[in-house]
Amino acid sequence: MAKARKHNYKKKAGQVPGTAIYTGSKSSEKLFIEVFDYNETQFTEKHLTDVSETFQFKGSDSITWVNLNGLNHVKEIEKLSKHFNFHPLVLEDIVNISQRPKIDEYEDYFFVVLKMLYYDKDEKIISEQVSFILGKNHVLSFQESEGDVFDAVRERIRTAKGRVRTMESDYLLYVLIDAVVDYYFNIIEILGDKIEDFETDIFNGNATDDVSQNIQNLKREILKVRRAIFPLREVINRIEKSDNALISKQTLNYYRDVYDHLIQVSENIDIYREMIWSLMDMYMTTISNKMNEVMKVLTIMASIFIPLTFIAGIYGMNFDYIPELHYQHSYFILWGVMIVIFIGMLIYFKKKKWL
Repeated sequence: MAKARKHNYKKKAGQVPGTAIYTGSKSSEKLFIEVFDYNETQFTEKHLTDVSETFQFKGSDSITWVNLNGLNHVKEIEKLSKHFNFHPLVLEDIVNISQRPKIDEYEDYFFVVLKMLYYDKDEKIISEQVSFILGKNHVLSFQESEGDVFDAVRERIRTAKGRVRTMESDYLLYVLIDAVVDYYFNIIEILGDKIEDFETDIFNGNATDDVSQNIQNLKREILKVRRAIFPLREVINRIEKSDNALISKQTLNYYRDVYDHLIQVSENIDIYREMIWSLMDMYMTTISNKMNEVMKVLTIMASIFIPLTFIAGIYGMNFDYIPELHYQHSYFILWGVMIVIFIGMLIYFKKKKWL
């Protein structure tokens, strides 16, 4: 019986544009807010549960990163959106987890959506939507649940490692996007190892019975990664070409580096897609070769016993006047003829390299 599929867009069908409806499945997730407020010399980290406590950071001279976990808390996100004066369509896209990676440019902020990918404990690829809003001195990020790929960024802010504490909010957005893209490389490496292992097993004849299902699962993972990566190239490309004052010329070089990384990952994805198809062809060829070997043995056995069966059939007929029946050594002569035919056919097949 086919597995029931979830259709997130059913929740939004017929709604007024700009209506904020959470389309995910984690409706019991608790609201958790992280705030990192810093400049070159000072740093503050807070963990909050009330959105209104973040309002004080709007318009501050320091750089602020507000990371909100729990997209199911639509009312709280609406409060935050109203305070920071976001467009209703932005609010709608934040809580709609089926968004394609994209960028929307407004007068005083950027809205960026991308997919964060990582492996869970069962070695399945988890795809989680992350939304960013880049303002003059702040970056707001929205995630469905706790747990992400930004631990290294948090540590760099805490310890003032690198340039992040000396740069503006556009550099902070770059650092966050770069962390997501770096994890794409981890995904690609694991996928490459899986493909090589399957290729080795199939080539050596060690493939298990469920190899075709495993290849199909691997193909689905490749497609999931591809859907996350390819649209993101367009997002970074638009940031590069933007003349908005929120993105400084100094930071554009870093975004170009991210774009180069995405091109590299995309090329690997294309290569792995071709390898996946080759794996399936190799597996089917291996199965066909095994079947041919079996048929070859059966055909040889049948070819050997056809003349022997013919002789046995002749002398098994119920006639009284078969001349050889009255010879004293007929039985042994018949066995000798049959053995000679058997050995002769084996030698013939050996010379033809059929054995």
